[in-house]
This record gives sequence, C-alpha cells and structure tokens, in this order.
Amino acid sequence: MEPKKQHFLLVTYPAQGHINPVLHLARRLAAANGAAVTFSTAVSAHRRMFPSLAAPDDEVQDGPVAHIPFSDGFDEEGFVWGTHDVHHYLSQLRTLGSSSVSSILQRLHGRGSPVDCVVYTFFLPWAADVARANGVPSAQYWIQPATVFAIYYHYFHGYSSLITTACNSEDPMSTTIDLPCLPSLRARDLPSFLTIQPDDPYAVVLSLFKDTLDTLDRKCALSSSKPIVLMNTFAELEEDALSAVEGLTLIPIGPILSSDAGRDLFKLDEKGYMVWLDSKPRGSVVYVSFGSMAAVRKEQTEEILNGMKDSGRPYLWVLRRECRWEGLELQDDDENGLVVEWCSQVEVLSHPSVGCFVTHCGWNSTVESLVCGVPTVGVPQWTDQATNAVLAEKSWGTGVRGEVNGEGVLGREELKRCLDLVMGEGESSVRIKRNVELWRDKATEAMSAGGSSYQNLRKFVDGITKSGQTIF
Repeated sequence: MEPKKQHFLLVTYPAQGHINPVLHLARRLAAANGAAVTFSTAVSAHRRMFPSLAAPDDEVQDGPVAHIPFSDGFDEEGFVWGTHDVHHYLSQLRTLGSSSVSSILQRLHGRGSPVDCVVYTFFLPWAADVARANGVPSAQYWIQPATVFAIYYHYFHGYSSLITTACNSEDPMSTTIDLPCLPSLRARDLPSFLTIQPDDPYAVVLSLFKDTLDTLDRKCALSSSKPIVLMNTFAELEEDALSAVEGLTLIPIGPILSSDAGRDLFKLDEKGYMVWLDSKPRGSVVYVSFGSMAAVRKEQTEEILNGMKDSGRPYLWVLRRECRWEGLELQDDDENGLVVEWCSQVEVLSHPSVGCFVTHCGWNSTVESLVCGVPTVGVPQWTDQATNAVLAEKSWGTGVRGEVNGEGVLGREELKRCLDLVMGEGESSVRIKRNVELWRDKATEAMSAGGSSYQNLRKFVDGITKSGQTIF
C-alpha cells in the first residue's frame, strides 16, 4: 500500500504581503513528496483572490492547493487599518478565527483527509492553540528575516530596557545597540514597532508579536521538543541570526519563491508593461514600487517623479490609485516612464532590462530582488523595512539606503545620487553588481535540489509523523 501523503493546513493573515509567501510555500510543500496542502485566509481576502465565486466562502481547488477560508468577522469588505476599531477586530480575529479554523480541521478529518500539521504566520498565534486542541502539531512560518525574528525575541527575553534606553537617548539615530549574534544596529535600523510611541495607533502591533513569541514559549514548556519556526531565508544569508535564538528550532527554507503561485488581492494592470520592458536596453530601467500596504505621501510621490525625470533613466513605477494625488502630473509617455497600478513583480524583476529596484524594502521584495539579481535603493517606511534596508546595504552589499530629510521624504537629488551609485560606472556600482550576482547564485543554490533550504524543507515534510510529532 502506498504511504499516506502528509496534509498541511496553511493559515495566514489576510494581507497581500502575508498571502504571497504562504502561497509560495504551499506550492513548494505540494511539490515535496506530493504533500496535500490546504490554504486558509480570511473570507474577505479569499473572495478577492477568487472574484468569480458564487459564494464568497466557497472552497476552491487551485492546482495542487485547496483553498478554504476562515471568518474573522469582517467577511464583506475586510478589516481596514485606520477605519475600523483595531481592538475589536483583533478580538474577532482570535475568537471567530479560532472557531472557524477548528471547523476546517474537523471538516477535513471527516472527509478522510486529516491534517498532519498546521503552519501559521505571525498575527495568528491562536492557530497553534487550535491545532493543539485538535491533536495536530503546528509550526510557525516567519515571513520576515531571521534577523528581525531575533530582534523581537531578544526584546521580549531580557533586552527591552537596553533597546528602549537606546531609542530614548539624546542621539537615537546614531546610538548603537548590540544584541547576541546580530550586527550592531542603530535605533533607525530597528523594526518600527519597537520605536513608536505608546499612543501611536499601530502600537498594538507590538503586542501581536509578543503573543506570537509567548505562544512559542508555551509550546516549549509543554513539549520535550523545541517548537519549529520555518524561516523564509537561507542559511548562507543569515547564518548568525539563525543561531541567535535558543530553545527554538529555526529552519531556513527560503527563499520561498514561485512565479506561478500568485493570487493577487489587487488587479494586475492591463498596460503592456512587459512589452514596454522588451523595448528598453539591458539593465537600463528603474523599477519603483513601495508594496501593497505603504501609503506613499504626496511629497514623496512628487520627489520620486521629479527625481526620475532628472535622472534621465527609463522607469516602471507601480503607484496605486490612492497614491495618485491631485495635481500630480505623471509622466506616462511610453518612452521614459510607465506608471501602472499593479504588476507581477517577480516577472518584472526577472526581465533583463531592469537594472535597479527602488523599494520600501519589505521582506518579500527584498527576497525577490536577491533571487532575481537586481540591486536596490532602499526607502524603508515602517515595520521590518529599516532592518532589511541596512542588511542589504551593510551585510550583503546589494544596494544602498537613501537618506531622507527631516520630514522623512527621500528628495529628488538623493534619489538621483543613489541611482548613480547603483547604476553608474563607478566603483560602488561594480561592487554592488558583483555582490548581487554572488547572492543570486547562493540563493539559487540553496533552493535547488541538494541545496541547504531544499534539504531542510524535505526533512521538515518527511518529519511529520502519524503520531503527531515532528522529527528534524
């Protein structure tokens, strides 16, 4: 008799930046020994991923991945930061999400396809409790760099005073912070949720990261084996950070990337941007995108527009409709600049005409630029992005970080300076391009058969046993 295939339930927060890496992992798991994979996010996101459904919570089989949504109480339009009460939403997310995911587990068991492991992202630590209540092992999937995980871990395990004191010093932008196994960091390099004021509307997010780590601590106390955290990074990229945390098993399985796994919450622009890229010389185009969540201010948008005009370089700019401020004269003449609302980023970064990525330094974008071999100009906005920017510039040498002014805006002259450093003919450009090629090759090797991440993922999948234990 053929052995039973493992069945994974992947549960993720309903945001594009969470959904994409989990979908990529779903495809990779399905390809590993033919594992069965069910993907679950909130109904509001599910209905945007599959807009033609008869009912918003209909189940979908999309290639090798099944999709069954859970309810977070905001099934119609979804939760919107700054519009809805965040405390009410988080309460609903935990209460209704727990009940809904538990029902999914029971439904799949009743169909003769029980789940062998629940994999969940941060903001949803309650999924581990649901899995335990249903007798199913769980693993967290960390979708930011291991360095950021280690920073949060240290903050909640004895280093909060050190970090807070440094952030409140007379010169927080230059005061260095030394944490075990991590490079020296300044306050400006830390995740933003560690540096914002308590009255900031996003201050509640820090409590979500605490819940995530508290859940892992409880799992550690209840089990003789170390809790597993899957990491969307690779051993060669963050060797020190991966050894910075004791008591947990951090498994680097990245970079998790799959060009055919996307189910965007945003509609892809119908402009022929790939044909436009075909018309440009190799390495000449600047790709500009600040991701799916960052709201780009009018002043910043104007400076980017004028900086790109002054640079004389062709550019492809992803600018969502809500960031197209009144009075902004966007250059969209098919010769020097093309502005789109959304695009397939991996496809764009893989195009030979793209020579630089002006990015907010979200981890998904950072990973994609590494894999595709495109140098970056970092303009971090919030959350983990400042840490990612300093890693790219200082640790890996794959880009530069733009210096913002007193209002937090990257000026047009600074943008042009950064583009010249990355795309010019000088020594810095040569060094950056050499490093980009080096890390692209290392990332490809890690993902390939026999590579470190490839082997780690296979060991993880093979280690899910019928007894409900994981062996690694």
